[in-house]
Amino acid sequence: MSREASSVWESAQVVGVLKEVKEHERRVSLTPKGAASLVADGRTVIVETGAGLGSGFKDDEYAAAGARIVPSADSVFDEATLLLHVKEPQPSEFDKFRAHHTLFTYLHLAAAPEVAHALCASECRAIAYESVEVDRTFPLLAPMSMVAGRLATQIAASYLEARNGGRGMLMGGLPGVEPTTVLVIGAGVSGRHAAEVAAGMGAEVIVADLNLERAESVARDCGPLARAIVSSARAIEELAPVTEVMVGAVLAPGHKAPIVITKKILDLMPEGSVVVDIAIDQGGCVEGVQLTSHADPVRLMGHVRVSATPNMPAAVPRSSTAALTAATLPYVRALANGWSGALRVHPELAGAVNVESGRVVHPAVAADLAGA
Repeated sequence: MSREASSVWESAQVVGVLKEVKEHERRVSLTPKGAASLVADGRTVIVETGAGLGSGFKDDEYAAAGARIVPSADSVFDEATLLLHVKEPQPSEFDKFRAHHTLFTYLHLAAAPEVAHALCASECRAIAYESVEVDRTFPLLAPMSMVAGRLATQIAASYLEARNGGRGMLMGGLPGVEPTTVLVIGAGVSGRHAAEVAAGMGAEVIVADLNLERAESVARDCGPLARAIVSSARAIEELAPVTEVMVGAVLAPGHKAPIVITKKILDLMPEGSVVVDIAIDQGGCVEGVQLTSHADPVRLMGHVRVSATPNMPAAVPRSSTAALTAATLPYVRALANGWSGALRVHPELAGAVNVESGRVVHPAVAADLAGA
């Protein structure tokens, strides 16, 4: 770490809001209300023009909140010291980071070695939303996990329809007709919300997790048509022939996601079934999965349609931005006062640093990136 960069990190920050450049990403990292809070704290906030439009926020709203609108991303990189994003940097941004920058965003570096290398080369400090941990929970990951879980079930319901190549089934069935069977693998935040929405639609829900007690907790909350099992390859294979929807919602914090839905499992599922891989941000939990997008949401793998869109919550940007920024703003306000002050208020930020002074410093991320 250079003395100059260290000095900048410790001083009050100029907060910069960058427009998202990832394909179909419509969220923004700070709302006008959040900008007003920072301005009230005495901070300077600069916003790239158009940054909030995808979420329904106009430049005029940021200006009215006291932020300064700048014409380009280059202006934000040149003037700001604390850079706010929603998703990981894209190749067009790699050479813009400098040692005095602090980046605060979702990173998911275990699945993105090229991003890790670029951030290391810049010698900036990069703090990952998903690595902020408090009492074994992830408060900045949870809001988007909730959204992704709910969207996963909606996506599955849509692609069960015959017009989309599915089996022609309603998620909840009809009187005298068996409901769809939905297997949710992973009973964390996203899995819980996927299961609850599926149960609310009337589906038969099976929740699988390595921790049976956690799976049972989710199943109880989903009502009488839900049950829990211990997750294993054998159990999933046995259920596959009678399962029309699978949701992969596994999480290994900091690490690439484990493969829990194999090609064999896909082959065993009924024709026209749907799989949604929520874990795709961490590399995906479906064997051989290919990225999908909001414009092209599913790929056919054998006779099963698989959705693996990394930025799922961008489909509902207004809701997602509101939920995300409500969670991140206290941390942004603390970081804007300088690093040492931020750690006094939120010591958990120390463990969320993924990259610093040219090195990957998060142990789990570093382990997965070794040799990459």
